[in-house]
Amino acid sequence: MDPHPAVGAPLTVALRRPPGALVVRPEGELDHDSVGPLREALERAVAVPPGRLVVDCGGLDFCDSTGLSLLLRAHAAAEQAGVPLLLADPGPVVPRMLEITGADEVLTVRATVEEALGGDAAARPGGVLRGGAEGAGEHR
Repeated sequence: MDPHPAVGAPLTVALRRPPGALVVRPEGELDHDSVGPLREALERAVAVPPGRLVVDCGGLDFCDSTGLSLLLRAHAAAEQAGVPLLLADPGPVVPRMLEITGADEVLTVRATVEEALGGDAAARPGGVLRGGAEGAGEHR
């Protein structure tokens, strides 16, 4: 028996700043033990608000209730700061979690980062817009 259990992929966070926006891309497993880097990135983003804040979920391998709670808190803080927060490129991990919890009624999700950057930020939440997810998630 291995005394050192396998540990999931550590969470890293990449930032990209297209004109008028900030794209935050977490990669790896988003859970209680790894939430810190994403929380810090989102708190900094809301403190100095970009025109639009996009969380590119395409790099997430896992997201638990801690990650969902962080996204909901970030959404509320961004809304209070007058900044639209959109989730993009939800991959296989995020949509089911949002649907099961009802968070898809609160969070706005776009199929690609490009849609989130160019789409109607005032659009009502209510699920993922499907299509065109291939090639999404570019970052530096």
